[in-house]
Amino acid sequence: MPFIFMLTRNDRTVEEAEAHLDVALEAGVRHIGFKDVGLPEARLTALRDRIAGAGGTCYLEVVSEDRESEIASARAALRIGVDVLLGGTRGREVAPIVAGSGLRYMPFPGRVAGIPSVLHGPAEAIVASAVELAGLDGVDGLDLLAWRYTGEVEALIARVAGAVGKPVVVAGSVVKPAQIAALCSAGAWGFTIGTAALDGVFPAREPGLAGQLAAILAAEEAAGFSRLGWPGLD
Repeated sequence: MPFIFMLTRNDRTVEEAEAHLDVALEAGVRHIGFKDVGLPEARLTALRDRIAGAGGTCYLEVVSEDRESEIASARAALRIGVDVLLGGTRGREVAPIVAGSGLRYMPFPGRVAGIPSVLHGPAEAIVASAVELAGLDGVDGLDLLAWRYTGEVEALIARVAGAVGKPVVVAGSVVKPAQIAALCSAGAWGFTIGTAALDGVFPAREPGLAGQLAAILAAEEAAGFSRLGWPGLD
C-alpha cells in the first residue's frame, strides 16, 4: 500500500493528529506519518505506538532547514522508533547516524528550501543529486518533492526513478487522481498526502476525512500501485 497518509498540514504535524489517526486506521490506511515539527516528541511516540499496534508502518518526515535541527530530528526518529525517515537534505551526515538501526532512510534530492518545502534547480542537477544520495550507504530510497518543482514533473519523476534503482516516494501537493496515476506510471514507489486530505481538497464522493481517504485509496488502486512493493513495508 504505497499511499502514505501524513498527519500534517502545511509541513507541521497537526494538533488533532490522534483523532485523524483513528479515522485513518478505521479506513484501512496502514502507512502513516508525521513531521518533525508541530507536536512534542512524547505525543509523536504515542502516535508511533498506535500505528505499530495496528500493524502499520510509521514515517517521520524532516522539514527542518538548518543542520543542527535536521540532525536532531534524525536522532529523534531513532528514539521515537519510526520505521522510515523521510526528507532532509544532509544525507552524508544523517546516513551514518541511522546506519545499522533498522530505520529506512529516504532524503530529499536536489536543492530544497522554504516552509512548505520547495524543490529548486534544473532537472539535471536534481537527478545528479538523486544518484549521489542513492549511492550512499544507509540511504534506502528518496523523497522527491516533484509537484513542488516548476519544471516537467512527470519527466523528473521518471528520470529520478530510472536513475537510482531504489524506491522513490513523491511528496507534497498531490491533490487529484490524475497525479497519482502519473507518478505511478513514471515509476514512483509511493506518495504522501496530508494537507489535501485534511482540508477536503481531493475529489471524493463522501465528505470528511474518511471520504477523502477512501477516494485516495481508490485512486491508488486504479493507478496500479498494487503491483509495487518494498520488502518489509508492503
